[in-house]
Amino acid sequence: MPLQQRINAFTTLGTQLGSLISEKSEDYHTLIRQANAHNGWFTEENIVFALESWSTALTKENLKKWTSNYTFKVETPKTIAIVMAGNIPLVGFHDFLSVLISGNHVQAKMSSSDSILLTFVTKLLTEIEPKFKQAITFTKEKLEKFDAVIATGSNNTAKYFDHYFNKYPNIIRKNRNSVAVITGNETKEQMEALADDIFRYFGLGCRNVSKIYLPEEYDLDHFFNAMFSWKEVINNHKYMNNYDYNKAVHLMSNVKLLDNEFMLLKEDEGFSSPISVVMHERYKTLDEVKTKLSNQAEHIQAIVADCGIDNEVPFGVAQTPALWDYADGVDTLAFINEL
Repeated sequence: MPLQQRINAFTTLGTQLGSLISEKSEDYHTLIRQANAHNGWFTEENIVFALESWSTALTKENLKKWTSNYTFKVETPKTIAIVMAGNIPLVGFHDFLSVLISGNHVQAKMSSSDSILLTFVTKLLTEIEPKFKQAITFTKEKLEKFDAVIATGSNNTAKYFDHYFNKYPNIIRKNRNSVAVITGNETKEQMEALADDIFRYFGLGCRNVSKIYLPEEYDLDHFFNAMFSWKEVINNHKYMNNYDYNKAVHLMSNVKLLDNEFMLLKEDEGFSSPISVVMHERYKTLDEVKTKLSNQAEHIQAIVADCGIDNEVPFGVAQTPALWDYADGVDTLAFINEL
């Protein structure tokens, strides 16, 4: 199948995802109901956000721009095994897309937490372009007869992946977190956009901001006022249970917390935070922060800022990366194309 044909298929997929959301057909309601019943973290709002993000990304212009940097070798397609995470809706779709757009074959082991949405999207894709059917395999069994692997998981599962897949070309992804650097010069709109970066998907994504850096004299009222737009998050029972639990655990341990009744702010040098908790750390100079972030680069997925830090992303867009914004900074298409 020529590249242009593959691009056309994914462009149509993007259009159909947009129509699904706008028309709210019976298929839409069935999909939302099934996905939410399967995984309570997948609320209608979060599912729609994920679908809209992919609808926006999958345009002919974006797909052409993305693929124009590569010359794909597809005389003999390779089979790429993908072990998918399931922390947020369609989190494994970029790897799935990368393999197929490059003209290769997918052998995917979906996460049990996110199987409904990808199954639905795959059905749409293969109806648009039936030739993709022979290039897509889903399995719940042991992965076999593949040429390379892309596996995403926790730091613990990554040890297993490293052992099991070390004889194959591979991309093994571990835990990462995202951070924000605040200078005090941010607009009200930027700070409210930061709230989206923190709370979208309940903070479960590696691109969610879990840690903020603040100037020594920064007034935290500015931060908490901006977070108020997400106050309704506490009405989700799964989120509320985590908030109550984490608050109780920290208070029993005499850990100092700042609490606005729907999130907890904890002073900590770490990056990884439990649901409802955001870490914060004070700094004297931006150079100090830049050095820390550089030294900890392997633990950081995205840096949300507006102060000239290398590879920073604007406030509010952490969860809407472009097709060419690769997880962990590893160029997936180049990896596949070099096999």
